[in-house]
Amino acid sequence: MPRDLPPPSGHASTMQLRVRQLGALCVLALALTQAAFRFQDDEKTPLGKKMAAINTAFKAVGRQIDDPTKNASTLKQLDVIETNAKEAMALDPEKKGQVPAAQQAKFVADYKAGMKVFLDTVTKLRTAVKAGNNAEASKIIDTMKDQQRDGHKEFRIRKAGAPPGL
Repeated sequence: MPRDLPPPSGHASTMQLRVRQLGALCVLALALTQAAFRFQDDEKTPLGKKMAAINTAFKAVGRQIDDPTKNASTLKQLDVIETNAKEAMALDPEKKGQVPAAQQAKFVADYKAGMKVFLDTVTKLRTAVKAGNNAEASKIIDTMKDQQRDGHKEFRIRKAGAPPGL
């Protein structure tokens, strides 16, 4: 039978050192992650900032569209979407730089036409919400999601690791 031997000298201090190292590693990882997110936010293009505002408002609309008691809030979110979409139309997509020079004008024109269609859909959604027709508004949201997905496929640079279509 093996007999219990005392731990080697310094064993307890080695364990404490490892715990401290692990703790320091966790703190460092957290700090680096926060810095990376701040850097990512700082690096957004003006168009990216407009699109982020549209996306935030669009998600809010999607969550509350089925609730007629939230129509006033929905209309405020639609104002945010409309304002940012109009401002985004005046900007060129970053992906333009990846398009051959001879095709850039058409690329930008197609982007602006897509944004115009999106704004027309926002107008239809606003009309449905004002009329209290939330069932129709919900269908329009589905159309807008399709427009968003298609627009992102065509005009947005796909970031490494991003799911397809986003």
